[in-house]
Amino acid sequence: MSQTSVKDAPPESGAPLGHGLKQRHLSMIALGGVIGAGLFVGSGKAIAAAGPSIILAYTLSGALVMLVMRMLGEMAAAYPSSGSFSVHADRALGSWAGFTAGWSFWFLLCVAVGLEGIGAAQIVHGWVPGVPEWAWVALFMLVFCGTNLAAVKNFGEFEFWFAALKITAIVLFLGISVLAILGLLPDTEAPGMSNLTGHGGFMPNGVDGLIVGLLASVFAYGGLETVTIAAAESEHPVQGVAKAVRTAMWRIAVFYIGSMAVVVTLLPWTAEEVAAKGPYVATLDHIGIDGAGQIMNVVILIALLSAMNANIYGASRMANSLVQRGQGPKVLGRLYHGVPRIAVLTSSAFGFVCVLLSYWRPDDIFQWLLNTIGAIILVVWFFIAAAQLRLRTKLEREAPEKLVVKMWLFPWLTYVALAGMAAVFVLMLREDETRTQLAYTGALTLILMIVGFVRQRTGAGNGTAAAEETAPRV
Repeated sequence: MSQTSVKDAPPESGAPLGHGLKQRHLSMIALGGVIGAGLFVGSGKAIAAAGPSIILAYTLSGALVMLVMRMLGEMAAAYPSSGSFSVHADRALGSWAGFTAGWSFWFLLCVAVGLEGIGAAQIVHGWVPGVPEWAWVALFMLVFCGTNLAAVKNFGEFEFWFAALKITAIVLFLGISVLAILGLLPDTEAPGMSNLTGHGGFMPNGVDGLIVGLLASVFAYGGLETVTIAAAESEHPVQGVAKAVRTAMWRIAVFYIGSMAVVVTLLPWTAEEVAAKGPYVATLDHIGIDGAGQIMNVVILIALLSAMNANIYGASRMANSLVQRGQGPKVLGRLYHGVPRIAVLTSSAFGFVCVLLSYWRPDDIFQWLLNTIGAIILVVWFFIAAAQLRLRTKLEREAPEKLVVKMWLFPWLTYVALAGMAAVFVLMLREDETRTQLAYTGALTLILMIVGFVRQRTGAGNGTAAAEETAPRV
């Protein structure tokens, strides 16, 4: 008997998303998700500003991210949902909060897809200069849009191998660097503490340099939220989220803080190649690894393509979640064999428009988009903390069995996290560039909040967070 083809399959109304992600997919997404393009690309300028104190900057921001992930994990394990923090904000604070957090994050991911496409195209264009950059961007968009239009297991397979390659690369880098620090590699001498305490000391540019490094490091952690979105489509969402969150601490410590520590131990922070080539290429060149630049370009390309794939996935699932709760155009919520294909197409198209803007109006419109998304991740973290603060008490009273993952020292560390976010907002006001980003992000957030409040008051889109999962609303 013939079956309806995927191409001709009718949209499924009210059907749930698929559950094609296996535990190995989710585990590798959790591991690889922490290794973003921001770690490879943006850390050089941060080191140039903070010097060896970049270790402290990444430790402070990493501690904040650990708290955010723990809070998000607590709610995601209790209420697995592809809408993740948007659903939790909706449930805890009202539909206006879910609307604001969800659509701002969708906008962030779509613009990020365009940025990552441009970065990846620039690398490949350097290898094949005869092909224009826009053609490479179009190819990447088609590949990953196609991947996400198919079954979710295809997304999982791509991310599995992307993550495996990134993890292998960073582990090899750390292993070689540690051997060089110990003086165990041929033609190398142990640097000792000379680069950490010399050249102006551990904090050569004072508190101002540390602040610049801290702000850069905060935004390098963006993207960790994807694992809680993906968990909703896994075989065992509760167990998957719990495992991912519990391993977040050592992943951040090893991959981020460990990387910064070996770089500034092996190289003087004043070395021009750290900012010019990037810290990883500069370190491998210093150690004497032949072809280090091309090796790291391949790794960075993989990181960028992985981020493109994950962000198209995350944007489409967030859009679908919002629609299921009556907070977006119904057409975006149509599922085809468990996949929100129209949401995938819309998210990819928006990302491609951002790419076109970068070629047509690089000096104004695209820069405006960049400024607009500058602080969105902080807004999202704020909603996560505020939602967890309210939901935890209700869960303890009404559904304690759902607390598979618990926030440490509740509510005190939640308050500490909120204070940390407030401190970052204040620090952003000190710098011209981040002050502009904060202004644009604030304007976008305010507009979305007003629209969300109006919709809530008028009864428009009164779907609840329970529309996505079967657990009762607390």
